[in-house]
Amino acid sequence: MLAAARHQKIIELLDVRSTVRVTELSDIFSVTEETIRRDLEKLEKEKKLLRSHGGAMRNEQPDSEIHFSEREIQNVEAKRAIAEEAVKYVVEGDRIILDASTTAWYMAKALPNISIAVITNSIKIAIELGRKDKIEVISTGGKLLSKSLSYVGPLAERSLDMYHVNKTFISCKGFHLETGLSDSSELQALLKKRMIQHCDYVILMVDSTKFDTQAFSYIASIGEINEVITDNGITPKSIQTIEEKNIKLTIVPCRNEVSV
Repeated sequence: MLAAARHQKIIELLDVRSTVRVTELSDIFSVTEETIRRDLEKLEKEKKLLRSHGGAMRNEQPDSEIHFSEREIQNVEAKRAIAEEAVKYVVEGDRIILDASTTAWYMAKALPNISIAVITNSIKIAIELGRKDKIEVISTGGKLLSKSLSYVGPLAERSLDMYHVNKTFISCKGFHLETGLSDSSELQALLKKRMIQHCDYVILMVDSTKFDTQAFSYIASIGEINEVITDNGITPKSIQTIEEKNIKLTIVPCRNEVSV
């Protein structure tokens, strides 16, 4: 495949996935990782993407968010599998936090109608759980972000200070094993950081496409996470690093949805 055609396929993949890894692209196009790095460098100079640690991400403005309807159809099988696994961690009497991620929304859809309390900044999750009469739903309130249909800002952050839960379930845009968790939105990142601070046990629900990437706004270090639930696209190196950091890792099976 000519370089120009390869570059176009990389951009098309980013339109669907938002992030890609050098190792993945090397396998997809059957070229060396060094060739892929040169491709990404050229595309970054053309302002068609942003390079990150180990890969590249869609060229978005800082603090921007992808519309929920677009995120909803990205890596669906992996997100659903991760969400269904996460539901197994919820038992009667739990007090939990769900962030505004699409994975958390899939989790809300799969939650049984049992006596639990759920705090969320997501309108879609609040509506979904509102159909289940045994679940107490607490909305953070705050500034509404129309793309994600979620609340953020000082009011949302202060509302979390009123509570303490035993489990927090969050996702993120970037999960780098050295630099930690990150998000494209600074406001979402600040709120997720507060969610982590107000719980006993933090469960990160993140599909394997988010590994080795770094988004605009820092959320927390990997050491602040107790457990990671991901799909079988995770690399052996990432598995080893997580285990070395004494973080529990659960891998759920799903099809590889990467395509060009």
